[in-house]
Amino acid sequence: MREAYVYDAVRLPRGRVRKSGGTLADVPPHELFGQLLTALEQRSCPPEVVDDIIVGISTVAGEQGGDLARAAALWAGWPDSVPGGVVSRLCCSGLDAVQSGAARVAAGYADVVVAGGVESMSRVPMLSDRPGIATDPDLGERAGFVTIGVSADLTAAVHGIGRAELDAYAVRSHRKASGAAGSDSVIPVRKGGTLLLAADEGARADASLENFAALPALFEADPGWDRVARRLPGAPRPAAGLHTLATAPQLADGAAAVLLGSRRAEGSVGRAPRAVIAGTAQAAERSPLLTAPVAAARRAMDRAGVGTAGIDVAIINESFAVTPIVVMRELGLNPERVNPTGGALAVGHPLGATGGILLAEALDALTRIDGEHALVAIPAALGLGSAVVLRRLR
Repeated sequence: MREAYVYDAVRLPRGRVRKSGGTLADVPPHELFGQLLTALEQRSCPPEVVDDIIVGISTVAGEQGGDLARAAALWAGWPDSVPGGVVSRLCCSGLDAVQSGAARVAAGYADVVVAGGVESMSRVPMLSDRPGIATDPDLGERAGFVTIGVSADLTAAVHGIGRAELDAYAVRSHRKASGAAGSDSVIPVRKGGTLLLAADEGARADASLENFAALPALFEADPGWDRVARRLPGAPRPAAGLHTLATAPQLADGAAAVLLGSRRAEGSVGRAPRAVIAGTAQAAERSPLLTAPVAAARRAMDRAGVGTAGIDVAIINESFAVTPIVVMRELGLNPERVNPTGGALAVGHPLGATGGILLAEALDALTRIDGEHALVAIPAALGLGSAVVLRRLR
């Protein structure tokens, strides 16, 4: 097996969805990802050397249906010889695409792969594909499907995490994101020559515990709690709901692309590799809990040969406030090394794009502190989790 290297990682700034302003709502998803292909080409990657494009999408429907990867390549004017395809693993889709691309490189089946993800939640809302897991009562009962908000509240209750701790985490996320510096990995979004967005939206420097404590719970009366009771007898149900709009991820539009390659690809992509994909893992547990990223992270670190003490930066998706709190607790991570520039609670979670975004942020963070290892982890509905360990080359 060869090593799979990260030569570059780019992403778009996360934009508010249409109902909250819709900064990127007029840009179709193939163009969002296509702008990143153009950026990679301008930064040094000749498109003709790319063996494949793999794009993660959570909701593969409407404008995100069909083969968006191929459509984006054609929109960007890349050669007809460059193929592309789509993978979908709900919120883990972008990270799954990176793992799939890295596996192809490591196996010797490809020398250069562009992998990442895209999601326009303004144009293709979550569950607009009407999946059977959410629409077929029998399948939903067999699988234990509930809204992911119920999963978040249940996970917090199981781990004894209260409303005050969740709110406090959200305040920190907003303040970190508000104070975050710009990054070379962020590619401004343009439409017809007009600059639409150059930085993540949503972070509030004035976020406070008082304001967040006043918000109503979102999932206290959700009918999914009846299914939880049937599937997990004895599972705790909080007397009042735990997560609110402040501690749930903001909906967003966005995209990310990672340039992966073998060592011998250095000459063809025009730059030296920045990092190695040192370990990857997928995990699953009994739905509807959200703690599979813990198992995935442990497996990925074991495969990378690094322990918790060797993790310089951890980027854990803030799918809800409970997720990074549980991962930090279970793995014994130093909170100061987790999500140093905030996360989805402040600047949004564009589903299938998020995995690639987190990986780009991890590489940026390692570069800032001259660190070596980063952990990226993300949960998804149906009890799924995914993780990657990066080793930065110095």
